[in-house]
Amino acid sequence: MIDLGTRIRRNLLRSPIRVVAVDDQRSWRGGMMLLLIQHIARRIKQTTDAERIGVMLPTSGLFPAALVAGWSAGRTVVPLNYLLSRDDLEYVAKDAGLDTIITVKQMLDFVGGVPDGITPLMLEDIKIGFPPLARGHRWKPDDLAVVLYTSGTSGKPKGVMLTAGNLSANVEQVREWATFTRKDVLFGVLPQFHSFGMTVLTLMPLSVGCGVIYSARFIPKKVLDALKKHRPTAMLGIPGMYNALRMQKKISADHFSSLRYIVSGGEPLSDDVYESFKEKTGREITEGYGLTETAPVSNWCMPEDNRRGTVGQALPDVDQRIVTDDGTVQPRGEEGEVRIKGPNVMKGYLNLPEETASVFDEEGYFRTGDMGKIDDDGFLSITGRIKEMLIIGGENVFPREIEEVLNRHESVKDSAVIGAPDPSRGEVALAFIELNEGATFDATSLRAHCRDSIAQFKVPREIRLVKELPRNATGKIVRRKLSPETPDQSAENG
Repeated sequence: MIDLGTRIRRNLLRSPIRVVAVDDQRSWRGGMMLLLIQHIARRIKQTTDAERIGVMLPTSGLFPAALVAGWSAGRTVVPLNYLLSRDDLEYVAKDAGLDTIITVKQMLDFVGGVPDGITPLMLEDIKIGFPPLARGHRWKPDDLAVVLYTSGTSGKPKGVMLTAGNLSANVEQVREWATFTRKDVLFGVLPQFHSFGMTVLTLMPLSVGCGVIYSARFIPKKVLDALKKHRPTAMLGIPGMYNALRMQKKISADHFSSLRYIVSGGEPLSDDVYESFKEKTGREITEGYGLTETAPVSNWCMPEDNRRGTVGQALPDVDQRIVTDDGTVQPRGEEGEVRIKGPNVMKGYLNLPEETASVFDEEGYFRTGDMGKIDDDGFLSITGRIKEMLIIGGENVFPREIEEVLNRHESVKDSAVIGAPDPSRGEVALAFIELNEGATFDATSLRAHCRDSIAQFKVPREIRLVKELPRNATGKIVRRKLSPETPDQSAENG
């Protein structure tokens, strides 16, 4: 199998004047992107000998150029989430062994500079001239191609290791399932440091030859204008985006008339958003499912067979089963943990051998941590979570990370964080705290304290005071006994 980097470079070489991507700044012709890839690859080799190279760029045509350039130079690429806190970015850079990050000035201004000890490879400084005479590196299926960082149970990000084979497999699975061809044009504003944005909106179109429209920021009116202007055939987003679109006064069926697929993923799509969107546009949103660890797509509901409440059937070569706590494989229609096996499933977590071993069962199935059931026709429904994890605007967030920050505040004795439904972000963090004796409750001060240590999207939307947090016999906090209906006792305390 030809690796994705080689396949993309060949496609670009064969289509030098074809527009392969459009972003907020420019249209990218095949020859233009290939030339930039070659020059970035040369600069990487001149700048660092490290086996991994960081990429921190806005959603645009620059990202695939940097990604493929990293592979051409024989480096594993580490896409960096620029929404992370400064502490988390520095942790990721150290954990991945980075000494160089490919970026642009606009991004450095946004995050406040690169982490300590890191050299920025600025794309603005690269002079484009004659193509360098260098052969691109060829990747074997088991070679580590990408490390994507996602939230860890301890609060620290963990690096998901995806091989060249994992990525090639998922690109081919998506292409075959949705029958994408060079006639298709994809549209999306999902960040490319996420697996969905990287695989489906970046690697798949460029390797298949589809067109792709990128927008760095989700602005509803701008999205509607782009849909009319570019007439894409597939739109990929998260529920919060469709919620914002359906609220636009000028939304109409015409905006979506060119689309074969309108797909939602990352978190559950509420009935309210689904029904309202369908009423205003005459179109149905279908859902898909996957995880960073599965590169990411494992399921996708096709429009011609859309079953509301499911995330569709498994893609080709994806094997799924439902398993109980004691390891019993459940029959169709019964609930249990969703476990997945296939060529798209990750190699493991970087520098975390014990955690890697713990997420694979004895038969090599990946334990997703999601509860679900599969019907007689193979359609998967996600019914809950085993992991105590929140999904906020498509981002995985573990309660313990937020609790540790709250517990460092001088007024807080202990805390517990749960998820609360939110129409635009799917879920937001809701915190409950016990005060130290003699302390005063100040929710504004506590939220400001959180903003100093964690990313904005992780900061609790609301912080409530309780006299005592619910605990079990051993004193452990039982989060499931808290809910959005649990009252705030701060007025009583005052």
